[in-house]
Amino acid sequence: MSNKFKLKKGDEVIVLTGKDKGKTGKIVKMIPKQMKAIVSEINRVKKNQKPDNNQPGGIIDKDMPLHISNLSFYDPELKKGVKLGYKLNNDKKVRINRSSNKEIK
Repeated sequence: MSNKFKLKKGDEVIVLTGKDKGKTGKIVKMIPKQMKAIVSEINRVKKNQKPDNNQPGGIIDKDMPLHISNLSFYDPELKKGVKLGYKLNNDKKVRINRSSNKEIK
């Protein structure tokens, strides 16, 4: 059975726990099988890269995955993380902000 998430690629999220707590960024990639997401400029680590045919070697910065439970949708008006919900709108399922009942995208 596949995992379903209310967060999607391209959403602005805020980090709830960890070394980057309080920082915001956009989701670059979702990894549903591991229940993780990669967020731009969040959870960066230094990684030793071996050289290959099209890349030089050296130390690179890499964004590592974060667990979905440590992320929350970021509302720029409230400037904090909010819960998401679903609502039927003209027989179409849309995501809404549960605190203000506004439609998202």
